[in-house]
Amino acid sequence: MKRPFTLLLCLLASTALFAQEPLGTWYGTLDVQGKKLSLIFHLSKTGDNYSSTMDSPQQSAMGIPMGKTTFKDQQLLVEAPNMGMKYTATFLPEQQQINGIFEQGGLKLPLVLSSKAEKTAVTKLAVRPQDPKDFPYKQEDVTFNNSKGGHVLAGTLTLPTDEKASKIVVLITGSGPQNRNEDLLNHRPFLVLSDWLTRHGIAVLRYDDRGIGKSTGNFNTATSADFADDAEAAVGYIHSRADLKGLSVGLIGHSEGGMIAPMVASRNKTVKFIVLMAGPGIPLDQLMLEQAQDIGKLTGVSEKNLEKSAAANALVFAAMKKYQNLPQAAYDQKIDSLTRLEINKDPDLKIKEMNIDELVKTGSKQLKSPWMRYFISFDPAVYLTKVKCPVLAINGTLDSQVAAKANLSAIQTALQIAGNKKFEIVPFEGLNHLFQKAKTGAPDEYEKIEETINPAVLQKITTWINSL
Repeated sequence: MKRPFTLLLCLLASTALFAQEPLGTWYGTLDVQGKKLSLIFHLSKTGDNYSSTMDSPQQSAMGIPMGKTTFKDQQLLVEAPNMGMKYTATFLPEQQQINGIFEQGGLKLPLVLSSKAEKTAVTKLAVRPQDPKDFPYKQEDVTFNNSKGGHVLAGTLTLPTDEKASKIVVLITGSGPQNRNEDLLNHRPFLVLSDWLTRHGIAVLRYDDRGIGKSTGNFNTATSADFADDAEAAVGYIHSRADLKGLSVGLIGHSEGGMIAPMVASRNKTVKFIVLMAGPGIPLDQLMLEQAQDIGKLTGVSEKNLEKSAAANALVFAAMKKYQNLPQAAYDQKIDSLTRLEINKDPDLKIKEMNIDELVKTGSKQLKSPWMRYFISFDPAVYLTKVKCPVLAINGTLDSQVAAKANLSAIQTALQIAGNKKFEIVPFEGLNHLFQKAKTGAPDEYEKIEETINPAVLQKITTWINSL
């Protein structure tokens, strides 16, 4: 259940290209853990001020506004603080290139932009077999406030055409910056799920994460608790509409969304049912250790290195939990010191191109984020043991990010402790974390598989909800 390994990227907007200023459209390809991700930046200038937007066609993310764009003495800086993204580069007018470093989520990756589109660049999304081709139901773009967070969330409400729906679900995305379709590796799971549910008589509200798409707010400083407030704001919005007041409201959460749904349901009794899709049941530090081991084995990491990383991760996670209540500055110092200690223990980590200070900064950055501080100390049982409404918990037996057996078993135990009278636990044989029919369950299969969500999963969710 790690944050998605694909990065949400940005582009700059304009039409003309001037010799001494990098205005116009620029194309590049980012290599993210062996995955080629096409980026397009559009840079424009009004008076003395620069502005920019970014496109990531493979992720269906187009026209993302950048928070800050500056250009001086051939140096270009593009920042999107709400996504924790920065591109620092040098403009080379004679070569018509922009050479720089793209930073996000603790990663620093080289990115060269050209004024000419690369032949290999993806400029148009490939259509997946399950992408909806028509929409025989009502669709409405909506916005609603999270008054607690002080921002506005934007989403899509879909309603069956016969207007006889008795139930409505709020879809809660997994970890990492996600739009309302939960775009990932040119798959749109929430678009497919929403379309299926609506065609089968269930209304759906799905929305962009805070700071993503058309939603305002700052994604980069938010924790899972903040995302739970966003989901609860969606529930409140449904209750505020006269035309939706009679509907039974449920939540469907995927991955991290599957831990957020019980958080909301445990405190908001207007939530009448929840569906947990690959949601966690065991403490998150334990889950992260198992995830690293499972994915490491699938990707060919040696047993020696698996043991080494497991020991280091266990030590770091224990420290993060121990120091979680310290002020940020003191916490950062503790984590930096521990990261430095672990790097000095391992000569293999002393990469020639990076000094120890750079390694410490890179290695500890994500560990010190508000999201990770909260996440690593989270125990799903705290909330699951308070959930009384009907629950459907499903997972794929080949899930390498949230292991099915351990997590489904823990969810079942917690619901029994809660005295929950109506829940169902369903493992799906041969499916991965995205509920695709898989060979191994390794994350590098996600993009290669044409199926977005296995039909058996869609049918089970629909049948279960309609049976309530």
